Amino acid sequence: MMNILRKSIPNRQSLSAFSRILVARYSENTGSKEYIDGLVKDKKLVVFMKGTPAAPKCGFSNAVVQILDFHGVKQYDSFNVLEDEDLRQGIKEYSNWPTIPQVFIDGEFVGGCDLMLEMHKNGELVDELQKVGIKSALLDKKDEGS
Repeated sequence: MMNILRKSIPNRQSLSAFSRILVARYSENTGSKEYIDGLVKDKKLVVFMKGTPAAPKCGFSNAVVQILDFHGVKQYDSFNVLEDEDLRQGIKEYSNWPTIPQVFIDGEFVGGCDLMLEMHKNGELVDELQKVGIKSALLDKKDEGS
């Protein structure tokens, strides 16, 4: 199936969101660029982590979840890389970033735990979330304090 899609669509940039989802769903290689494109493109917020938001399996993944919780972000796509070694290695190659967790906003790689923490501290995360239509709960707290 994947080869048929590759041959029939020479320019991958022209793939619609639906097409990327199909490519991701039917790709045999969960670590491939096409598969990961299907997971992150056209999505507001995606986290590749060890464990799940409800049960993080490492401190850095837990920190990212806590930062998002602090901002009141409840809905986002997350992928447990411990369940899929190909995805775990593929996401590192895709982003050219060696560690997990990895956060994507609006299809763009933002960083890992250290960068998320820095963005949280300096207020940049509020702005980045707002750009994709996610209102940080910190804005509500700020409004209450005014």
